[in-house]
Amino acid sequence: MSDSPPYVPFTAACVQLTSGPEPASNVAQATALIRAARDAGAELIMTPETTDMMQPRRALAFEAAQEEADHAALAAFRALAAELEAWLLLGSLVVRLAPERLANRSFLIGPDGAVAARYDKIHMFDVEIPDGQSYRESKAYRPGEAAVLAELPWGRLGLTVCYDLRFPALYRGLAKAGAAFLTAPSAFTRFTGAAHWHVLLRARAIETGCFVFAPAQCGEHAGGRRTYGHSLIVAPWGEVLADAGEEPGFVTARIDPAEVAKARAMVPALGHDRAFRSAVSPAPLRQAGE
Repeated sequence: MSDSPPYVPFTAACVQLTSGPEPASNVAQATALIRAARDAGAELIMTPETTDMMQPRRALAFEAAQEEADHAALAAFRALAAELEAWLLLGSLVVRLAPERLANRSFLIGPDGAVAARYDKIHMFDVEIPDGQSYRESKAYRPGEAAVLAELPWGRLGLTVCYDLRFPALYRGLAKAGAAFLTAPSAFTRFTGAAHWHVLLRARAIETGCFVFAPAQCGEHAGGRRTYGHSLIVAPWGEVLADAGEEPGFVTARIDPAEVAKARAMVPALGHDRAFRSAVSPAPLRQAGE
């Protein structure tokens, strides 16, 4: 950050939603909260994963999904960003790639309404949760293959989505490539969120010396899926600057990019990587008498 220009503070907002299976109603819910966040002074406004649709029935999700070029929700949010003259991070939209394949795609939209960056979620959530829920994201979605950075007026932004949060190498790579801010829009399950959400987000901030923005889904969705909420804004030293709790709404925080350099100066771990050999399996234990 020492070679960066003197970025000025700005206000960031995380919008918290309870998205359902119908895109039109989800867009309306998100639009109202984005407008409210902008009225509250937010210059960068972020929404959760699958802002447009949380459809538990795979066949219906494929039926409702649209290609990016014709995506009604994306067009609506692009127009909204231009109207509000704000930066808008859509945590993700469901985008059709082929008749039987989707993308979980995050979009950064500039205040002119143009798409400034897009990122396809790399890590697929294929997990059996002890609360009885089962998720097989890879059955419907094609994983992304590339990390993505974008330039904002206040510094460089690294894009990730939800389950990516459990893979710290991605965040370290983004930070070492110049990211000062990281996004982690999510639809974390209530079970895993209660155990891991806060500590994982604080860890990613501390490890990288970045601000972390994590807009989240909350409440109960179609099919009985329950998400944790607690959209967070975390400072580079690990302090939670804002927590949205468990209901739809939004939170804001004043972001000072100078805090990134301060945190990294106190613990300059990003410059202390060392190469090491991969771990090898231990030799088998010998039995007595051998």
